Amino acid sequence: MTTSDASEPVPARWTKSTVYLDMWVDPDDDPRETAAAAVDERGVLLDYLRHYRLTLEMKCAGLDAEQLSRRSVPPSTMSLLGLVRHLAEGERHLRRVMAGEDAPKLYCTDEDRDGDWNGATADPDVVADAFRQWRAEVELTDRFVAGVADLGTWNAGVSDLGPDGANLQLRDMLVAQIVEYARHCGHADLLRERIDGRVGQ
Repeated sequence: MTTSDASEPVPARWTKSTVYLDMWVDPDDDPRETAAAAVDERGVLLDYLRHYRLTLEMKCAGLDAEQLSRRSVPPSTMSLLGLVRHLAEGERHLRRVMAGEDAPKLYCTDEDRDGDWNGATADPDVVADAFRQWRAEVELTDRFVAGVADLGTWNAGVSDLGPDGANLQLRDMLVAQIVEYARHCGHADLLRERIDGRVGQ
């Protein structure tokens, strides 16, 4: 252990990789790497989305409920568990906007707009629920996208893109989803390193 300026113990940096010491896992063990090549727009978008979903899952691997729910730094309420809950809401949001599904928010309410973060407590049942919900929402999103032949299809639900709720195509929404995951995977990098010192791609 090393010590921070605030005299709080912080974990030493470490990685599981043996090939590249600054990577999360060895390339041969990385589930994000496949032999499949994306040959069109749909393939590229879905491969990036798959990549970032797996990255989030990897960043949460091997942690207990207390570690997953550990907040970053005050006043932030961000935690890895909160990220899982937040991104489950994001998957649901995609279908609510694009498919017009009646899919109320899972964790957020008018009374607690940050319920996804605030409710991410160190309870194994809360953890199990978060991952179950996230995986279910991912599966439903994938099923919806697979059923839409044209990425130029416009939203069937109400868009909240911008102040005027501008309409958007499925390709736009997929890019927005990739951006959301990529942004939060950056947060997950720092959250995980603060928990146990593990770093990498």
